Formats: sequence, structure tokens, C-alpha cells
Amino acid sequence: MAKNTTRTREPLFHVAKRGQMPLWKSLAIRICAILAALLFCGVLCIVVLGKNPISFYDNMFKGVFGTKRRIWKMLKDLAVLLCVSLAVTPAFKMRYWNIGAEGQVHMSCLASVACAFYLGGSVPNNLLLVIMLLAAITAGAIWAVIPAIFKAIWNTNETLFTLMMNYIATSLVAFFLVVWVPSGSSALGELSAGWLPTIGGAIDKYGYLLLVLIVALLTVAMFIYLKYSKHGYEISVVGESRKTACYIGINVKKVIIRTLIVSGVLCGIAGFLIVSALDHSITVDTVGGRGFTAIMVSWLGKFNPFVMILTSFLMVFLQQGSDQVVSAFRINDTFTSIVTGIILFFIIGCEFFINYKLIFHKKEGKK
Repeated sequence: MAKNTTRTREPLFHVAKRGQMPLWKSLAIRICAILAALLFCGVLCIVVLGKNPISFYDNMFKGVFGTKRRIWKMLKDLAVLLCVSLAVTPAFKMRYWNIGAEGQVHMSCLASVACAFYLGGSVPNNLLLVIMLLAAITAGAIWAVIPAIFKAIWNTNETLFTLMMNYIATSLVAFFLVVWVPSGSSALGELSAGWLPTIGGAIDKYGYLLLVLIVALLTVAMFIYLKYSKHGYEISVVGESRKTACYIGINVKKVIIRTLIVSGVLCGIAGFLIVSALDHSITVDTVGGRGFTAIMVSWLGKFNPFVMILTSFLMVFLQQGSDQVVSAFRINDTFTSIVTGIILFFIIGCEFFINYKLIFHKKEGKK
């Protein structure tokens, strides 16, 4: 009697995690991905718009570096985005998915504006700036530590929790705008007090130099904190394995709460800088989605503050350059959004080939 035999078919290939790839090789893969994205978008520009792709990219470059004003605008946007990205990095390195930076910065802006609104003119400007900074830091830390406590004690889902708090923060801003502007226009207008001083004289014509220097110092401080401090070591261990952290005596709950306080403090500084150095007011769109963009900046930068400078520049370059293309070609901004998405898709996709490899199975010969 013939025996029933079952053959198991092996897949054509399987995915395996790579070891540590040499730096030159990973950089080469990323450069190739960017070049491939630019080539693909160039072909798309010819087919869809009928435009010269060289002119397309030339306008993107001019939109960022065409004038001194545009360069300073790029540095200003880069600094604010980098500051928010630094805020989410400690939590993300700990594998705590803090999606609430948008709300934390919004609450910090609200606290700063409230201090300037009620105390402006009654206290000296320097003292008012200190009060605004302390209020912004406190508001950001509170808004960040609430979901951290729930996560540490009851193991709630931090992604949903922090996301929902973003909506609460936006609603609170809208409520106070109605209180402060009884006319119903929801436009507070420019505050007369609480302005951050400018430095540099003729060098800093647009008043952003102090903002850029503050964020540069925060970047260095965050790198030292994550790389060389005891707290940074504990964040890394908790991120790798919470069981290992408990085994070697690290208080995981304490690390979670402390790390989110750090994130909230940095969000507070970001909110203070937005109000005192840039907008001097507040709306429901003050943060402008930077809290969500910061997630991509931090992840692409591998949670390294210095690498995040480059990823922040990439995001700002694509956004500011796209605005110039829309103006120059008189097209809908949908196409530039598509181009931006394609470039980011190629950059994110290349990370797969840096971290993983495909192992193909050889077919066995017939017996």
C-alpha cells in the first residue's frame, strides 16, 4: 500500500535582520534612494506637467536658498521642527510612542500667551519672559506626564491616549480664544509684550538668530543626555527590554514618568519659542502639524540629535521648496505634495534594505 507523503514547499525567500552595516554602505544606499526618487519625480514632472525637471528642482532650490530672507525662514522652521523632534526622541528611544507632541506644544503656547495677555505691561519684559517660560514648561510637562502615569500604573495605550489629548488641547485653545476675543473672530492679534530680544544686529535682520542658537544648544545637550548620562542609559535599556531593565534593578515606572517629563519640558520650550520669537499670538493652527512631522524626523534620524538636524532640514527643504514651485509654475499644490511623498517613500523604503536582507532559497533537484 502506497504511503501518503506530504511535501512542504519552502517560500522563494525569507527576510532576515542584518547585522551592523558599515557606515559608508548605509550612506551609499540612502544617497542612491534619494537619486532614484529625484529621477522618478523628474520623469513624473515631464509626463504630468510637461515641464523641464531641471527647472522644477531649480525652483525648489531657489525657494530655500534664493534670497537671504528665505535662508533665514528655512533656519527658523528647521529650528522649531528640530526642537519638537528633540522632545519626542527620549520617549521614542524608550519605545514609548508619544504622539502627543502637537498637544503638548499647543498647551505650552497657550500658557505663554496667557501670561503675556494678563501680565503684559504690568511687569518688566525680562521678568515676563521668565514667567512665560516657566508656565510653558509646566504646561508641557503636565500634558505629557498624564498619559505617562496611566501607562506606568495601568499600562494604557500611550498612542491613543496622547493622540486624544491633542484634540483636548486644540479645543482648550479654541475656548480661550473665545474668552479673550468676545467679538467672535477668534483672532487674538499680536501681543504687545513678551517678545524675545534679538541679537546680531545687521547679521540677524529678521530676528531668528537667538532662536537658532537656543535650539543648537538644546541639540548638544540632548545628545549628551542620551549618550553619556545615566538617565540616557536607562532609557536605552528600557527601550531594548523592560524585563532586562527590571532584572538589573531599573525602576521602569519611574523611568517612563521621568522621560515624559523631559519630553514635556522640551515641548514647553518649543511652545515658548513659537510665541515669544515667532508668532506673538496663538491660533488653533499655531503648531501647524509639527508634532506629527517630528515623529518622522526623529525616526529617520535614528534618535540621534545630530542626524536629526539633517532630517529636519530635509522636511523643511521639501515644504519650502514645494511652496516656491507652486508659485512659479502656477499649479495646484497637490502635485508638489505627491513629489514630497514619493521622495519620503524612497527614503523610508531604503531603511528596509539597510536593516534587513532577503535570503533566497535554492530549488532542490529531482531525485
